[in-house]
Amino acid sequence: MTEVRRATIKGTGMYVPEKIIKNDYFNKMYNKDIDTFLKEQRNIFERHYMEPNQTTSDLIIPAAQEAMKNAGITAKDLDLIVVSTDTPDYISPSTAAVVQYKLQATNAGTFDINTACAGFVAAVDLASKYIAADSKYKNILVVGAYAMSKWLNFDDFKIATLFADGASAAIIQPSTDNSGILDSQLYTDGQYHDYMGIYAGGSYMPVTHEVIEKKGHLLNFAKKIPIETNGTHWPRLTNMICDRIHRKPSDINHFMLTQININSINEAMDNLKVPRTKSHNVMDRFGYTGSAAVGMCLADAARVHKLKKGDLIFMLGSGGGLSMAALAMEWSYDT
Repeated sequence: MTEVRRATIKGTGMYVPEKIIKNDYFNKMYNKDIDTFLKEQRNIFERHYMEPNQTTSDLIIPAAQEAMKNAGITAKDLDLIVVSTDTPDYISPSTAAVVQYKLQATNAGTFDINTACAGFVAAVDLASKYIAADSKYKNILVVGAYAMSKWLNFDDFKIATLFADGASAAIIQPSTDNSGILDSQLYTDGQYHDYMGIYAGGSYMPVTHEVIEKKGHLLNFAKKIPIETNGTHWPRLTNMICDRIHRKPSDINHFMLTQININSINEAMDNLKVPRTKSHNVMDRFGYTGSAAVGMCLADAARVHKLKKGDLIFMLGSGGGLSMAALAMEWSYDT
């Protein structure tokens, strides 16, 4: 029986645009204290917005370049580029094709995926399966990218003040020592598909002057997903994977979680009976960066040399759909 190749992450990167928007910007915009709620209930102090002339692919390039540098490869070494985003450059063609051109990664195939804010984790999972299934794939660039500032409805301060722009990237390679990605689990509850999203621009609601006038092309939280959703399902998915890899939640060194609500993260940690400090959080500096958020947690932890060879890491992403992705990995090098 042929042994399945295990995949591992060999380099990470992230990028946020230069413009910093602090909470007091919204205090002035809405003439009320937005800052206190964001700090105390969301752990958000500031976020970054892209310039009007920047695109999602522009955010991706620096993140990808950092990941390739950290992995010791160049763009010519890439076999595949997978971009996860729900704020693409275009509906069609793929943003991954734009990234391939801008990087001059002439040997790489490309495609986009969209599982909203679960996207980075789902893309890493997908790339690991390419590595396992086909020996010609040796270097896969996985990206999570978010340019949501261009789709925010600033009439809704409860939503608009959370979101931000950024990109994260990782290089997926075959493992040389059997460390790497151990197991994963995807979960979707499609009854929530019309609760939150950008609903214009596709076949359901083509963009027309009337749609734009009514701001129907912007991010819309049409209904409220139960607040306990992440706090319940993140522990459930974690325990499911732990059972399969014969580990316990207490064995996990680091959690990288969707960064929209610090209370949900704390609830999940408490439900798993692990210290809250095991979650590496970045929303205090970067706000909520959707598809990029989990990858940004990972890249930030690597930048500050927090990750050690042999560490057990769980990544859990969740977003519109309702879509979730969970993945366990044994980290393969000291950062």
